[in-house]
Amino acid sequence: MLGKILPILLALIGLGAGGGAGYFLRPPPPDPTAMAECAQIPQDHASTDSEHADEEIPTTEFVKLNNQFIVPVVEAGLVHSLVIMSLSIEVKVGATEKVYRAEPKLRDAFLQVLFDHANTGGFAGEFTSSANMDRLRTALGETARNVLGDYVVGVLVSDIVRQDT
Repeated sequence: MLGKILPILLALIGLGAGGGAGYFLRPPPPDPTAMAECAQIPQDHASTDSEHADEEIPTTEFVKLNNQFIVPVVEAGLVHSLVIMSLSIEVKVGATEKVYRAEPKLRDAFLQVLFDHANTGGFAGEFTSSANMDRLRTALGETARNVLGDYVVGVLVSDIVRQDT
């Protein structure tokens, strides 16, 4: 009989001790004078705070493509160098899944743009000049919009390396 009552008795004691500890360790109530001051804030200040809160909500997100792009630079029929780059796509919030679903088609289109850029001399000489990189980003952005639609905001070149052979 004691074997059946003892677990129930221990559970009730534990429940009572936990409830008592919660009651005595609860945080103090808020100060009434501070609450009254908060209630007297003019409405124009409250709207300013809400406007700042809206500005902090991100409207775009960045999707890093899984693998790097390797582009051969051919001169006189021989591979002169290799360009290795990593790309990310800036899209509207919620379009990340669309990018990953279309990634094979997107990679194919990006590789064509990169090969064209290499064939026109875009990776020769000072390949990281501002004008050269802007032209490449613009072409990649247009290609991404053709594949994904208006979800694309831009294309970012996160890493770029040229290794001469």
